[in-house]
Amino acid sequence: MLNSIRIYSYSRCATCRKALAWLQQHQIAHDLFDIVETPPSREMLRGASKQLASRKLLFNTSGVSYRALGADAVKAMSDDEALDALASDGKLIKRPFLITENGSVLVGFKPEIWAEALLR
Repeated sequence: MLNSIRIYSYSRCATCRKALAWLQQHQIAHDLFDIVETPPSREMLRGASKQLASRKLLFNTSGVSYRALGADAVKAMSDDEALDALASDGKLIKRPFLITENGSVLVGFKPEIWAEALLR
């Protein structure tokens, strides 16, 4: 259980900026982390992977780091190898990456899903 919402963002990401503006507009307090400088821990990523329908949802498939690895290489990774890769390169992680106070994970920014999860 966390004390506050944690959001991992990249300052040059337009989607991240939209998500941060949305949080501010809705006056939702959060702790902000640079996903490149301070990526989510391996344990956070493991928890996220268990919540999501597919580990592929954790990957920023349109990013340079993902393309450099290659989709086939990522598919061939074991779960542990995938978690190691994600934890070591924040640009591989789908962003923004948000962990709610109750530990639920949101990846990417879809206002309707964020509203459902955060506006109660």
